[in-house]
Amino acid sequence: MTYTKVFGALADPTRRHIFEALRDEPKSVQQIAATQPVSRPAVSQHLKVLQQAHLVNVEAVGNRRLYSIKREGLEVLRSYLDNFWSDALGAYAAEITRQMNTN
Repeated sequence: MTYTKVFGALADPTRRHIFEALRDEPKSVQQIAATQPVSRPAVSQHLKVLQQAHLVNVEAVGNRRLYSIKREGLEVLRSYLDNFWSDALGAYAAEITRQMNTN
């Protein structure tokens, strides 16, 4: 999986809100839909996209399906962003070295 799938999945504001709603505990579609300005079928479709991006897990519990954040799915995004952080730190270190050599 690539970071582009993760970015694509989280690009939609409604999908981000749904993802964030799962931050503290697993929830059913009905529980999520109760806090969102979209219908239950729309929430289900957004969850499907999040699941395809490996950002949520789904578990059957009785006659309900509970969704939770798949933290491992964020590793791809974290790794991608860490590359930029490393570049920024490298540039900062180079600038400090340059300034020390000019003084």
